[in-house]
Amino acid sequence: MKILVINAGSSSLKYQLIDMDNEAVLAKGICEQIGTESTFTHKVPSDESKNIKAKPCDMPDHATAIQIVIDALTSDEVGVIKSMSEIDAVGHRVLHGAEKFCGSVLVDDAVEEAIKECFEWGPLHNPANLTGIKACQQIMKGVPQVAVFDTGFHQTMPDYAYMYALPYEYYEKYGIRRYGFHGTSHRFVSKEAIKLLGNPEHSKIVTCHLGNGSSISAVQDGKCLDTTMGVTPLEGIMMGTRCGSIDPAIVPIIMKKENLTPDEVDTVMNKKSGMLGLTGTSDNRTIEGRAKEGDERAQLVESMLCHQLTKYIGGFAAAMGGLDAIVFTGGIGENNPQYRDRVCDKLAFMGTKINYELNNEYKRGKEGEISTPDSKIKVYVICTNEELMIARDTKEIVEAL
Repeated sequence: MKILVINAGSSSLKYQLIDMDNEAVLAKGICEQIGTESTFTHKVPSDESKNIKAKPCDMPDHATAIQIVIDALTSDEVGVIKSMSEIDAVGHRVLHGAEKFCGSVLVDDAVEEAIKECFEWGPLHNPANLTGIKACQQIMKGVPQVAVFDTGFHQTMPDYAYMYALPYEYYEKYGIRRYGFHGTSHRFVSKEAIKLLGNPEHSKIVTCHLGNGSSISAVQDGKCLDTTMGVTPLEGIMMGTRCGSIDPAIVPIIMKKENLTPDEVDTVMNKKSGMLGLTGTSDNRTIEGRAKEGDERAQLVESMLCHQLTKYIGGFAAAMGGLDAIVFTGGIGENNPQYRDRVCDKLAFMGTKINYELNNEYKRGKEGEISTPDSKIKVYVICTNEELMIARDTKEIVEAL
């Protein structure tokens, strides 16, 4: 079975074609700046001669982008399949499913309507995700489409973890509660960690997805108990351009002092804060380099991030009544050893010990255990693979039809 995985953004479309017989990526790429100065990038891992790098294309909409992807996949020159008929199903990443979906589902009219109803929660992502679904339906008539929700994994949270201490009517009327995000990543790496632990019946794991967007989850017996992101991806740990959790009273104070509208202060918190707001850049590699050169703002960011990570990991360990493993994943989690060793040093009181030499080697795709044999808590670097998780869900749903 061959699954096409689609992640549609407002002006972009990422894809991977995965052969589920061996879970190998046959091809992957991205359509960027759809509707303007569009470019198309296509990579074939098994044959670099078929790669296309940022080729300018006439791409007025997502349907055209999907057709360009299909044409490339089936091309005599750069293709990896003979015809579109070899694609058995399409799996779509969808940001927000609210309380409507606790797992992945086959797309039908009711599912599309539910995705629309969640537009208010994911105003940038959900409309684009639905556009990607519609585009695939238009081009690939009769091919099953499956929606995989970022929020789905977190639907196992108990009410005491997802509720806010606001008037209860806001939850009843508007659905104001913690939803959590990066669920597909947290689910993938927690499953991998459970395997590494020897598939125990009971497990307590904290998964740290650290990148431009970051979130941490407490995963008990394979299910999410709590997570750091909230109604939107703004809550939780400091991120590339997001402030993370702050005193809510700061919002009206800034609005009054800077004469900002609600939308303008939302932009400040989501797009002008975090690492960018403190240092002028959201690129962690740049911040790391500046910190080594003595830049105080860059050093401040690193210290803040390590402090927040330690607080959340320790807090989640307490909430679960113990901890078996810590997992680092995402662009920063997989490639920045110094964050891992600083955090694990702070958690030494719980019996966490890592092999520093080994830890420094784990980046650029290398993964595995970095804790020492006598560490009471296992520490893993696991490369996330949300596309494979989406493909696995899609395969399971389609095979059950």
